Amino acid sequence: MSSWLPAAADVLPADAERALLVGRVHTPDGPSVVVLRGGELVDITAAFPTMSALTEHADPASAARAADGPSLGSLEDAWRNTDPDTRDERGIYLLSPIDLHVIKASGVTFPVSMLERVIEERARGEASSAEGIRHTVQAAIGGDIAELVPGSEAAMRLKDVLIDQGLWSQYLEVGIGPDAEIFSKAPVLSSVGSGHDIGVLAESRWNNPEPEVVIVVASTGRIVGATLGNDVNLRDIEGRSALLLGRAKDNNASAAVGPFIRLFDDGFSLDDVRHETVALRVTGDDGFSMEASSHMEQISRDPADLAAQAAGRHHQYPDGFVLYLGTMFAPTDDRDEPGRGFTHHVGDVVTIASSKLGSLVGRVTHSEDAAPWTFGIRALMANLAGRGLL
Repeated sequence: MSSWLPAAADVLPADAERALLVGRVHTPDGPSVVVLRGGELVDITAAFPTMSALTEHADPASAARAADGPSLGSLEDAWRNTDPDTRDERGIYLLSPIDLHVIKASGVTFPVSMLERVIEERARGEASSAEGIRHTVQAAIGGDIAELVPGSEAAMRLKDVLIDQGLWSQYLEVGIGPDAEIFSKAPVLSSVGSGHDIGVLAESRWNNPEPEVVIVVASTGRIVGATLGNDVNLRDIEGRSALLLGRAKDNNASAAVGPFIRLFDDGFSLDDVRHETVALRVTGDDGFSMEASSHMEQISRDPADLAAQAAGRHHQYPDGFVLYLGTMFAPTDDRDEPGRGFTHHVGDVVTIASSKLGSLVGRVTHSEDAAPWTFGIRALMANLAGRGLL
């Protein structure tokens, strides 16, 4: 086993024996859709050539249970082969569990991260300025805004107060205003899975992981499952200008999703997502370690509301979409120099975990050095057609 990957059993939910887990794996023939049964990866690609086809089914959970196919071997073997340092491309290894889904993300959905976005903006991407600005903004806002309902009369009164004090921000607008921040995180098929390298731009000097729950939404708007995500954040680049969001967010290997999608069924529902706790652990080659957690109960906008703001009569996603729900994680502890907060080092191992969704594990590298993204929609369609699956 790799020195940085945990055991396969450690990436599964605590109740894995009851969980309906579906995913995607690389095979010598091409990507395949699998369901995990008794530790075995069962290939259901003949019934569902893409994960999108499965999540678009009227009842994905029942369809996944009914689908059958050959075993591709054990999760243990596939997980061991997922390590990019020792991977055998002729073997089976885990991929991101999503394929044709559009990759969307919501931001500023937790009060703590909302304040940090305001601080980034006012610091203009300079980490050394953040601490002083943090005290100023917190003093001006006063009290606990965690209970503030976005778009409410109370939120609008706070907006007026902050404008009067010269502290209004575009981040506060989407944090407490009526409209959520919904943006496109990454192109279709570009996400990486658990056990893969995750990318930050080499030029970034102030960045962090963003541990999040990711919901899977069908074209009808119905939420059919959930997984975990790392919405890698380049604080210095976005802090210079919100118009640089694309450069800060959409880079090679900067969208991680996995390890599996847990489909909603009698034992797992959106209410479980609403009460889930997402834990984060970062360990570095320099001996640095950090742990934190995000409690979904503290989110300021309900997941169903965020999904409705992303899709509806105003915008359709015929192959479905996934939506990162945002994070409350915004590290302020110093790592390298006093007053400069946390930033990644190459080689950091990031583990994002929850009891019902398992663990998404990734190792930080520069986006420029991560495996290039070469397998797009045209390649997928050609591959499936060549295998007689379309």
